[in-house]
Amino acid sequence: MPAAFIGHGNPMNALERNRYTEAWRALGESLPKPRAILVVSAHWYINATAVTAMRTPRTIHDFYGFPQELFDVQYPAPGMPELYEEVADAVHPTWCGEDKDSWGIDHGTWSVLAHVFPDADIPVVQLSINADKGLDYHLDLGKKLNALRADGVLVLGSGNVVHNLRGMDWGLAEEGYDWAHRFNESAKELMAAEPTNIPTLDAHTDYRAAVPTPDHFLPLLYLAGMADDSGRGADVLIDGYTYGSLSMTAFTLDLDRPATGDGTAGSDPATPVAPPDGSNI
Repeated sequence: MPAAFIGHGNPMNALERNRYTEAWRALGESLPKPRAILVVSAHWYINATAVTAMRTPRTIHDFYGFPQELFDVQYPAPGMPELYEEVADAVHPTWCGEDKDSWGIDHGTWSVLAHVFPDADIPVVQLSINADKGLDYHLDLGKKLNALRADGVLVLGSGNVVHNLRGMDWGLAEEGYDWAHRFNESAKELMAAEPTNIPTLDAHTDYRAAVPTPDHFLPLLYLAGMADDSGRGADVLIDGYTYGSLSMTAFTLDLDRPATGDGTAGSDPATPVAPPDGSNI
């Protein structure tokens, strides 16, 4: 079973048809149907490692300031409580909590899956990002989770390689600052050739600008860990920038790149809706 990291960007991507969402749709059409999806989303960033374990996870609208149409979106995928044991066994001896009622499916997950698997008929489970742990911890968890792919579990990271909300410029809908390009290109080079060295990006000259908080960057570490454990690099599904300080780069592991994933194919980009500052994208 392949694995992927998606640069999810603006939550409005859940409703739009643009070159990024077209690439996500092509990804879903290229994938063998998984028995379950395990998502590491930037938006479940807590002080523990935990897995959702409810039969019917709720759709979480963890943002504000967007049109009502976005709040009306529901992604009614079932959960799979029994997957908790598989994840816990895979990451042992790392402790992993069982979340039966506090979380669900957040927008880092459903804004992507609404395009990848629009029928919402595949069980979805989320793995939290432990905010207390360093980069190597998350890389190591990715390596351990790689075993789940052999049992039909799609592991998906959802975040952004470059994610600086304070630096956003609403007038740069499809552009990135020079420093965003430099950091993103370095990440792409490592993911292709030396994924185990992704943690060394914390010494990159542009790291503080590109990663002012680690939440959106850390999901990439999980794919890097799986790539390292598999002994090969990841491929770029689609690449691009928005608002100057966000990259939309997406990677896949063990999947031929879909036709719309070359960064140029697909429909014309829709005009992004600019949310107010601090609206949690």
